Amino acid sequence: MRAGFRHLRLAGTALAVATLLTLVLPAGVQADQAGPAAAALGGPAAAWSDGPAAITLSSSAPGTLNGPFVALGDSFAAGDLIPRSPSGTPAGCLRSSHSYGADAAAALGMTRYVNAACTGATTADMTRPQSVLLGTNPPQLSFVAPDDSVVTLTIGGDDIGFLGILETCANLGLTDLFGHPCQRHYTNGGTDQLLAAINATAPKVAGVLQQIHALAPGARVLLVGYPDILPSTGDGCWPLVPFAFGDVPYLRTIEIDVNQMLASAAAADGATFVDTYTATTGHDACQPASVKDVEGLLPTSPAYPFHPNQRGQQVMADQVLAALGR
Repeated sequence: MRAGFRHLRLAGTALAVATLLTLVLPAGVQADQAGPAAAALGGPAAAWSDGPAAITLSSSAPGTLNGPFVALGDSFAAGDLIPRSPSGTPAGCLRSSHSYGADAAAALGMTRYVNAACTGATTADMTRPQSVLLGTNPPQLSFVAPDDSVVTLTIGGDDIGFLGILETCANLGLTDLFGHPCQRHYTNGGTDQLLAAINATAPKVAGVLQQIHALAPGARVLLVGYPDILPSTGDGCWPLVPFAFGDVPYLRTIEIDVNQMLASAAAADGATFVDTYTATTGHDACQPASVKDVEGLLPTSPAYPFHPNQRGQQVMADQVLAALGR
């Protein structure tokens, strides 16, 4: 189990790159410039380039926002392994052409969309280059500009150590399946280490929001929260979600705390918090394939484990649209 979690991200990246190499790119699609050399990806209504992936949409529907739509953040914003992923370069960022940002921009009829999100990104990667498999992602804030109309951001999970927490809890669950060994581990000594990490991340998220406002003073800035990963009641669905029965309520509370931290940071900085947790409640990783918005350890549809699938990304996009009044 430990080895499996340790190599999840690398294995997922390699799978995505292999998939990309087997794709037959559509003919007659023009690439729009948004960074380094371009590669066509998309359909007749869109022109994709690598870079961060950028899309030029042909729609001119009424109410179209004039400036670019820029998506920033981690794997939940990138849309890891959802078709088509990876789009853009570096391939290791695992961006999808159906991330919530891409779906929302298309629905809005935006004429320009830039996806700078990258798997594994932390708040520090907003201002520094991020090394990933097959390349380096530029600082994400370097793609924010004064004429942007909408900037979305999902960040904080990797600051807290999302993947490491999953690995630790899964392994500890094997030692005490009916107890709460993960909670004991993270609260040993009387301090909840995960709650402390959430509190330590709050000012970092606030700092990113302040920089976005400074770089794009006219943009609607949306801080998009994390969807519901674990069932809202009960003790989970081991081994599909491999956490001890007593740890499921604890981890559920931790995710709620993360979203509450993000909501507070958005309110304090004049950004809009987008609640995706409520809309995905009851569609967590323990639900049947036809219902769930988030995949478990062994995905039943193309998506990274414990991340939203294409349906989930669309639900997240719907919440972004609602926050924009569309």
